Amino acid sequence: QVQLVESGGGLVQAGGSLRLSCAASGITFSMNTGGWYRQAPGKQRELVATISRGAKTNYADSVKDRFTISRDNAKNTVYLQMNSLKPEDTAVYHCNVPLTGPFGTYTWGQGTQVTVSS
Repeated sequence: QVQLVESGGGLVQAGGSLRLSCAASGITFSMNTGGWYRQAPGKQRELVATISRGAKTNYADSVKDRFTISRDNAKNTVYLQMNSLKPEDTAVYHCNVPLTGPFGTYTWGQGTQVTVSS
């Protein structure tokens, strides 16, 4: 059974940084595309960053040049470094293997809350 465990969220002031981690069991991230999603209150979940098997990265326009996705194959963990945070980045962040649009392949973990104060 696949389990995804996100961590690293918290409360930060605008302009600050956080690094999120996603540890997986039951899958090997290096053999899949890994993705970070976020869901703000009242909004649909959105995919914000992906990293392919070959480590090619892609970002939503809203986070480009501020967020960096990376992967540690030895730890089977995907990270999201978030810099220059804005209040509009406030959301619950989840990781998954992307399926299509806002949908992931596996059961969602609990996510990690990121709150950015102005």
